[in-house]
Amino acid sequence: MNILVVGGAGYIGFHIVKQLASTEHQIVVLDNLQTGHEMAVTESAIFINGDVRDKPLLKSLFSDYSFDVVFHFAANSSVEESMKDPLLYFNNNVSGLITLLEVMNEFAVKTIIFSSTAAVYGDTTEKIITEDSPSVPKNPYGESKYMMEKIIQWCHTAYGINYVVLRYFNVAGADLTGIIGEDHRPETHLIPIVLEVPMGKRESITIFGNDYDTLDGTTVRDYVHVVDLADAHILAMTYLLAGNDSTIFNVGSSLGFSTLEIIQKIEEHTKMKIPVTYGQRRDGDPHSLIASSEKIKNILGWTPHHTDLDSIIESAWSWHTTHLNGYEK
Repeated sequence: MNILVVGGAGYIGFHIVKQLASTEHQIVVLDNLQTGHEMAVTESAIFINGDVRDKPLLKSLFSDYSFDVVFHFAANSSVEESMKDPLLYFNNNVSGLITLLEVMNEFAVKTIIFSSTAAVYGDTTEKIITEDSPSVPKNPYGESKYMMEKIIQWCHTAYGINYVVLRYFNVAGADLTGIIGEDHRPETHLIPIVLEVPMGKRESITIFGNDYDTLDGTTVRDYVHVVDLADAHILAMTYLLAGNDSTIFNVGSSLGFSTLEIIQKIEEHTKMKIPVTYGQRRDGDPHSLIASSEKIKNILGWTPHHTDLDSIIESAWSWHTTHLNGYEK
């Protein structure tokens, strides 16, 4: 098959590309390198530096490669940034998807795996979030992803484009071979930020808010290893290509860890003290997001093998200590 991976040079995208490339499929990666890294893309994949909103480029690619499946990862993804610049998120995320779906429909490509987020649920009162939990996004990032989900669903109804939406909870860790890992500029994810202290890149960690409705007052999140997340994408593709119904799956561990617990676990792992200061809450941060992953386990047979906190931190620490400057040469 010919597979297009939009945003395939980003942290999650290039882990999926690595797994896809182990098959005999032809993989084409489209990425504008706003946050991605070309050198992280598996060599056997064809890399195209371009933007998903560039319709003539998309039409040229679809004409040249006759794609069977599309994976969509291209999106801005910072909650804090989205609160300051919502139009950036609606432009890149929503407009980019619309352009992609228009070209998919024109070329009769009927299969898409879409990268969504637990941020669509907002500040839910449910302790364990299922796919049927209310979706009330609390920030423009989550709102943009929820809008994208609804657009895909209407395109399924109108044009027969089949989809699996994967709602990620907090993705972390690195490829187990140590070849690829997380490198954002600037970094916005908790675990790599905390690891910068024992690496000597920062002196302390600021926790934004310690008065949330959680056991220790800091926000609680569900973490999934990026390798297990990649497995979920391959299973989703197989599921759709077998003719099964379009649907939505949560992807998480069903366990919640507070910000303070993550810091303490990294202290245990690195055997180094991490100084902590407390700041004001950030706008748009829900107090707790914990997934029910029963649906994806029951329907796709997804079994996470590395989604425990020790494995996640160990693989992340291994990547960062062997790539002190990320993908910089």
